[in-house]
Amino acid sequence: MTPAQARELFADVGQILQFVSTDTRFPIRHTVKSRLITRAEVEKYLVSKMNDDKDAKRMEREEIVLKKFGLIDPDFQLRPFLVKLLDEQIAAYYDSKTKTVNLLDWIAPEQQKPVLAHELTHALQDQDVNLDKWESPGSDDISRTYKQDQQHVATDEDDTAREAVVEGQAMAVFVDYSLKPIGRNLRSSPELLEPLIEQMTGDDSSRDPVLARAPLLLQESLLFPYKYGLKFEGDLIADDKDPSAPFAGVLARPPASSYEVMNPHEYERHVTVPLLTMPDIHSVIDADYNPYDIGVMGELDVRILSELFGGPDAVKEFTPAWDGGIYYAAQRKDAPDKTSTDSVALFYLSQWTSEDVAADFARMYTHELGQQFSQVTRDTQDESDPSEQIYQTNQGPVLIVTKGKDVFVSESFPLALARKLEFFMVSAQDQSGAQIASGPRPRNPISPGRSEADSSPWPDLTGNLVRFMAGCGLMKAALIH
Repeated sequence: MTPAQARELFADVGQILQFVSTDTRFPIRHTVKSRLITRAEVEKYLVSKMNDDKDAKRMEREEIVLKKFGLIDPDFQLRPFLVKLLDEQIAAYYDSKTKTVNLLDWIAPEQQKPVLAHELTHALQDQDVNLDKWESPGSDDISRTYKQDQQHVATDEDDTAREAVVEGQAMAVFVDYSLKPIGRNLRSSPELLEPLIEQMTGDDSSRDPVLARAPLLLQESLLFPYKYGLKFEGDLIADDKDPSAPFAGVLARPPASSYEVMNPHEYERHVTVPLLTMPDIHSVIDADYNPYDIGVMGELDVRILSELFGGPDAVKEFTPAWDGGIYYAAQRKDAPDKTSTDSVALFYLSQWTSEDVAADFARMYTHELGQQFSQVTRDTQDESDPSEQIYQTNQGPVLIVTKGKDVFVSESFPLALARKLEFFMVSAQDQSGAQIASGPRPRNPISPGRSEADSSPWPDLTGNLVRFMAGCGLMKAALIH
């Protein structure tokens, strides 16, 4: 960008900021700094984020669990691929610490202006709620006790949902600014929403060959806050007569789960999200295993897993039928290689809206064991009743139990221990009343009587990826033409 073009762009910052304020009803409390950055500065920024960001640290730790579930290949190297992908994808970013919008110096001003509207939305969000506090910084600590397990599950998807709100609002302003020359916006023309969202795809090699080569998990995680966040905001804008409700109103009462983001009308109706109960399992695993990871398997996780394992038809069947899910991973204390999936055992309990769907999900999961493990053979002799399926693999036994609307999966735990865990998990759901997701937290995320550690959420399975990538800045794959 030439100096003259840069002056032209920055001369419009005040005008675009006023448009954002009018569109969202967020007040302008003070001016917003903006600057141009070079490719070298972007690369330095990404390396710093990868080294220091807590979501990045949790994400790297969780890589083994993602591989264990079969969501990425065992030999896939997540960190170097992410750096390359994000280097190509970042279009701009707002730095909440320096309160500065950072724009790229190799993109023409006219292309930058809708992007600037998007990033200035983040600036006004920050002025309204302080994004660093509103989006909890979380913790990279491991849940080691029953009490911590319960706390992590109860607040599990908060920040994934909040990331979708932040980006969805900014995408709505991006669209409205882009439509301004023809006198239209999402409120006056809600029929434009679906065609615009359909433009967001991760498989267009002509726009970004790196993203096209990315595993489905990365494509979906990268696009989730923009695609579903925009759908969430667009539906609220169409439904609510108060122009501020989809913006300041949602920041005051944010969704608590990917389910609410992906089903905006359920959020509007204040429908509570089911959570499965986590029993105290430490007495049966802590002698031989160290706790490694715990989390909710939310609707976004189920959608990605279903598409990867079963394709579009599986997505249509399982995503709307999801009725709760939880997973737990532990690492063998005597494992010689703590970086290998061989060192980790996990279980996953899911609930579905019907017994038929539960049986179909168990069948799909069983069919994909060959993608997760080698030397997979059915072990019918050890199966105690028709509800069980047992498979021997190169990483130990896999137990799949289908009981009514519940599906329990254990991978790599010894069979006797796997059965104990299944009994604990299923019994806990039968004996407890339904839990719900934590719901809206106050703007100060620490409530009376709780410590900072107590309020730190443990994101859902894909949440760390979603948050880290969205936290790096606006992605080109989300830019609508």
